[in-house]
Amino acid sequence: MPKDTWTKVRDSIARDLETGVLQPGARLPTELELIERFGVGRHSVRRALAHLAREGRLSIEQGRGTFVLPVPAIEYTIGRRTRLRKNLAAQGIDVAGEAMGSECVAASEAAAQALGLAPGADVIVTRRLTHANGVPVSFGSLHHDAARFPEFPARRGVLSSVSEVYRSYGIEDYVRGSTEIHARPAHAAESAILRQHGEMPVLVVRAIDTLCDGTPIAFSEVIWSAARVRFSFAPDEE
Repeated sequence: MPKDTWTKVRDSIARDLETGVLQPGARLPTELELIERFGVGRHSVRRALAHLAREGRLSIEQGRGTFVLPVPAIEYTIGRRTRLRKNLAAQGIDVAGEAMGSECVAASEAAAQALGLAPGADVIVTRRLTHANGVPVSFGSLHHDAARFPEFPARRGVLSSVSEVYRSYGIEDYVRGSTEIHARPAHAAESAILRQHGEMPVLVVRAIDTLCDGTPIAFSEVIWSAARVRFSFAPDEE
């Protein structure tokens, strides 16, 4: 059997995805049905599906089957006033956040340094998962000085955005002080949360938000699905 048999299966399914024959959310035929349809072996079918899953186009769910993922084409511009909802809403993307818990802990070395706090100072850590058009695209943690932002998780649960929460503390404006991005292989738990193939990488974004005078107010670390977002920078954007 030719070595490239699996690519023919991949390309055929990819065409169905691109032409709309397979719609987002649709379940693909079973492995046996695909074997019979293409006249190939089990290995070729599995390799083709795995390749498309690594690209973020399919979700292979153990015991349930293989499903078409609605992949949002996210363009995220990072500027002085970076706002998640503003970025995505302008592209017609529906953004939804899901709380993943919160706690008050002693600040890590990275958080203490970023927020200008003494080592071990109390910080409130809130964790959230973000969906774009129903697809999980990122999750991460947001660190705040517990003394300056008491009850932050409770207010975040009531108000629709971080900007509104800041206004409740008397902060009308804030800017992005710094952003660092690096790519790495995803951990198994991260792939599960993002519903992506285990071999798909993630982008780790660490950022510090400040008041307009440079005073740090938040430190964040967010894990993004690398296949579902493209970042650009506009440092002078107002």
